[in-house]
Amino acid sequence: MFQFITKRPLWLNILAGIILGLGIFALVLLSLNWVTHHNESNVVPSVVGKNFDDAKKLLEKAGFDVEIQDSIYTDTAKALTVLRQFPESDEVVKVNRKVYLTITRFEPPLIEMPNLVGYSLRNAEMVLKNLNIRIGETVYKPDFAKGSILQQLFNGSPIAPGTKIKMGSSVTLVIADGGGTETFMVPNLIGQRFGDAKQQLESAGLGFGVIMGDVSDTLNSYIYWQSPQRYDEEKKLQYIRTGQLIDVRLQIEKPAVTDSTGQLQPQL
Repeated sequence: MFQFITKRPLWLNILAGIILGLGIFALVLLSLNWVTHHNESNVVPSVVGKNFDDAKKLLEKAGFDVEIQDSIYTDTAKALTVLRQFPESDEVVKVNRKVYLTITRFEPPLIEMPNLVGYSLRNAEMVLKNLNIRIGETVYKPDFAKGSILQQLFNGSPIAPGTKIKMGSSVTLVIADGGGTETFMVPNLIGQRFGDAKQQLESAGLGFGVIMGDVSDTLNSYIYWQSPQRYDEEKKLQYIRTGQLIDVRLQIEKPAVTDSTGQLQPQL
């Protein structure tokens, strides 16, 4: 059956093979141009800010495929809005190339509420900003720890750290104002152990300011001086507001000498 080849001269068979090879090579080149759409290009339209469905229609009409690369949450744009595109708009690329889109999430993700109690307002703002949680209200409450967060609320109720809430939610922060409206007589702390006096002050919404004294066991040391004192220079009672601080000096021995006002003074 190969007689038609063997009966012909060798040079003719070689020539036929060369012509066949050139034909196949030309066919491959032509098919590559068709498959890769050589010299077929288009300008990528701008779809940032558009709804995903509208952006997809516009890109497909221009000859591009569309794929969602990522979805993120933001409260500054509607759900399913295109935030970014690649390639960017006005770039000239081949048709049928994919355009990757980043869109806003339809539902915000759930995140854990941090523990902000004890933080300053500035630090709390930074933490919440990183988590994309907003501060709805700030409520100030009498407390000597001025500027610190006393409580965190969500929908009017305390929210425990670790509770999951939607990103973008608003929380209320209760902040110490450093003072109060309630006034009462300055307590006499002289002669008391520091630990006992600390409990007494905290129950009244007060606190210590400057604590002086070369002692190793602060809680079991004795207070021998305080400012403000219970009485002024005219032996009149002095008053203090909730949230104010009292400076004290400590010593190891309990002071034992009293003066006419009933205050204890250090032994010399």
